[in-house]
Amino acid sequence: MAYYLTDGIYPEWSTFVKPIAQPQEPKARLFCDHQSFARKEVERAFGVLQARFAIVRNPALTMDKQKIGNIMKACIILHNMIVEDERNSGTQYNESEFQQGGDDGSGSSQTYVTSSEDLPSNVHNLMANRADIHDQQKHHELKADLVEHIWNKFGS
Repeated sequence: MAYYLTDGIYPEWSTFVKPIAQPQEPKARLFCDHQSFARKEVERAFGVLQARFAIVRNPALTMDKQKIGNIMKACIILHNMIVEDERNSGTQYNESEFQQGGDDGSGSSQTYVTSSEDLPSNVHNLMANRADIHDQQKHHELKADLVEHIWNKFGS
């Protein structure tokens, strides 16, 4: 199952990783900082791709998921090739042309993609997956596990 970094307006589904509202504890604040940073990086990466490739800017409602995934992978590969070519040839461009929102100063312009091929094989599996996605308990367990993981890796 894939996980999506979201802001506070999304429901508490097991696939959404939302920030903690008004974090008080150091663990919760650290989690929110990391979640927010990662979400902004993803938004920035999509902004770069949308600025460079019109096919990413436009709605893809009539395409199937596999085709959309292939298009995204192709755009990411092309973007990384362009970045590498510009780096090697000394070509300079104003990176702010490709940024949306605030800049965190990371300077990273390479974009990476992962995908999941876990498609349900029948209606029963589809309904089971839907129930899993809407499970608020799993959402809270995932968030608690992520808070602990980030604290153990980056905290005290």
